[in-house]
Amino acid sequence: MRHGVDLFATLQQIVRRAMAIAPRAPRGSLLLCEGHRLVYRALEGFDTFARQGVNLPTEAGLATASGPRAAPEAASGMCVVGAHAWYEAHLPLAIAAEGAVPAGAGVLVAPVVVRGAPAGYLALEQATLEPPQGERRAMLEVLLDAAGAALERRRLYDEKARLAQEIRLLEQVLNAVGTTVEPDHLLDTLAHGIKGVQIDQQWASVELWLVEDAGGGEGAVAASGELDARVFRAGRSAPMTYFHTLRDGAVDAARGLGISVDFRLGPPAGPGGQREILEDGIRRGVDGIIIAPGAPEEAEEGFRRAAEAGIPVIVVDTPPVPGSRAPLYIGTDNVAAGRLAGEMMRRLLPSGGVVASQRPTKDAINTRERIEGSCAAMEGAEFTVLPPHEDSDHDLELGTELARAALQRRPDIAGAFGVAAGGGPAWGRAAREIGRDGELKIVAFDLFSATVALLRRGAIHATIVQREYDMGYRAAEIVHRMITRGVEPTLAELPASRIIHTGVDCVTLEHTPWSTTLSDHLALDAARRVASRGVEGDAAGRPIEVLLIGVAARREPVVEERVSFSPRSLVGRVLDAGRPLVIDPAGHGGREDASLLRGHAGARTLVGVPLRARGSVVGVLVLSSEREDACGSDDVPFLERVAGTAAVAIENARLFSRISERTAELERANQLQESMLRTIHELSSPVVPIADGILVMPVVGTMDAQRSSRFIASLLKEIHEHDAQVVLIDVTGMGVVDATAANQLVRAAQAAALLGAEAVLVGVTAGAAQMMVAQGLDVGAMVTHVDLARGFRYALAKTGGRILYKR
Repeated sequence: MRHGVDLFATLQQIVRRAMAIAPRAPRGSLLLCEGHRLVYRALEGFDTFARQGVNLPTEAGLATASGPRAAPEAASGMCVVGAHAWYEAHLPLAIAAEGAVPAGAGVLVAPVVVRGAPAGYLALEQATLEPPQGERRAMLEVLLDAAGAALERRRLYDEKARLAQEIRLLEQVLNAVGTTVEPDHLLDTLAHGIKGVQIDQQWASVELWLVEDAGGGEGAVAASGELDARVFRAGRSAPMTYFHTLRDGAVDAARGLGISVDFRLGPPAGPGGQREILEDGIRRGVDGIIIAPGAPEEAEEGFRRAAEAGIPVIVVDTPPVPGSRAPLYIGTDNVAAGRLAGEMMRRLLPSGGVVASQRPTKDAINTRERIEGSCAAMEGAEFTVLPPHEDSDHDLELGTELARAALQRRPDIAGAFGVAAGGGPAWGRAAREIGRDGELKIVAFDLFSATVALLRRGAIHATIVQREYDMGYRAAEIVHRMITRGVEPTLAELPASRIIHTGVDCVTLEHTPWSTTLSDHLALDAARRVASRGVEGDAAGRPIEVLLIGVAARREPVVEERVSFSPRSLVGRVLDAGRPLVIDPAGHGGREDASLLRGHAGARTLVGVPLRARGSVVGVLVLSSEREDACGSDDVPFLERVAGTAAVAIENARLFSRISERTAELERANQLQESMLRTIHELSSPVVPIADGILVMPVVGTMDAQRSSRFIASLLKEIHEHDAQVVLIDVTGMGVVDATAANQLVRAAQAAALLGAEAVLVGVTAGAAQMMVAQGLDVGAMVTHVDLARGFRYALAKTGGRILYKR
């Protein structure tokens, strides 16, 4: 009996064993409870039914509070009901496909108990309505216990994974608390983090409603009439976070090394692509470049130009072409990673089968190598490996369409390999849409929110996870060494192959001898990041700029709009009450929520959670699901924890914004003040040429040390430019000529003398002269005159000029 990777194969095996117990059952099934619904997860013996292309999981009708509608007593223990009534209530297509049910036949319905409550039901068709006795009953109870143990095991690992995801989400939001995170970036993190944690709620839409003057307190909102809010609505598709995680690693390493990381994303080719970003970095003269080339051949010319410019280039994620001018590759051994994926597929399909794959682009060397590795691992077994039919171009929606088309074109596809981040979720989503959820064996690559959700659901069985954080971290460390110590000395310390492999992890939901559990992987990854952030390196003595280039994936942008809403709406009531509110829009009236429902068409569950920070409500987190009663009382506390942390991040971002605005205002005021001071200084000590070889320098105000240095510098500059012989320093406008001022004037005269010019002091008042004598001040050998006119006549005499009077 297989456990761990393939729960539904385990359940199917249990059904087969139960059917084999004498007297043999012609048909058997296993139903699982999903809320108020029953869903078939195993069907055996329904041959015509299977040939009609009805796949699992398939709906099995509703369950009442006490059990299946056709056998409510089954919740308390084994019971037998009429086969026709059972199939009519829970599998009507079987009757139409298989024909009439034998007269007198019954269906044995037995509960699969997990933690004291039915988690599902085993249903075995039998010839009579007699309940099982003796040995048969005992053997069935053993199998029911095995099914319950498998389901409980899955539930325990899922809960561990859920808790690990919640911790990771809260950590991501907390990291935003100390930054100037924008609301749209925060919402992306929140929306897809919440969807990854609460997978059963099937949240369709997540929004942030930010109300600038929202305050707590009862009645505060109702008294204010219509309110305005900035609304941010997240896209429904989860964004690819691979290169953002790689960036996080580079930024964490750079923080201790004095490196500024300029992170850019672009398509492999075309306008705004990686080649243009690379060329721009070379033109700007960045100190180093780290790049994950989507098209390595096209990037090679840029690598050559960077080398000629003396800019070290490190390639990450995708290996460069053979003989590349890029001196180092840091990333995954993609052939080995592909082999690991192929070995996993062999475990999932021990009898072989048809296996398909999907890649983002034919140009990426890494995905080509992964496919080669997986094919090599499956060689020698009964596998038919289909080549990628079309490329998804890093577009999850397109990838899902291609996967769905492939499964419809080839119903015999038994396994699928997503060779890049979006491939696994694309296969998983397509399998769910056409009813092959869990039955199609999927091995994914990388780990982001959509992969995690499908792994927990059992739609993806395993994923090969790269260590992109480590790639970014190591690349930043080594490019710093190349910049500060030189490329060749750094390479001499590294492997001669010029390749550093960062490794991969095989991740499954449950523990196996050849994989890591999802919960353990998430916890270890978080611990590694925290440990890395505390490492300090040897910072360079100068600022270093490193350009980091990743591949842009297509994504739905966050939509922002301004909305007016009623205080009686869901958002208004949550703001007013300051506590969460869950409603069904269909029975709520709806006119007050008209502005809200535009982004939640078809919703049967609407949830509003207050964003409370520092004692006030700054907005509302709004979620919707098309499922009725999707959010129970046990789900709300998690949303409150996330909303509370997000509120602090939003409030801090607003505070940072206000501080930034105030800082900018102060900087502008400071610049204006400096400009005015410069003007005042220029006006207070202007130098005016009044005759050939004669300058006048009036001094206004006081003379301190700072002004003295500018005064002397200006004086010497003008003497040199005008070839002056006499400088008349007019102190008429000085308020006080004290010891400091006198000394500065003497220093100015001495400096002028060194350039061959004589400084003459004019405009000394009688009061100033008496004070200078009383204080014992001496202006040395400086010639002095009582006013500017006499000083001017003296200067003319010194320069051989004369005054001509004309009538």
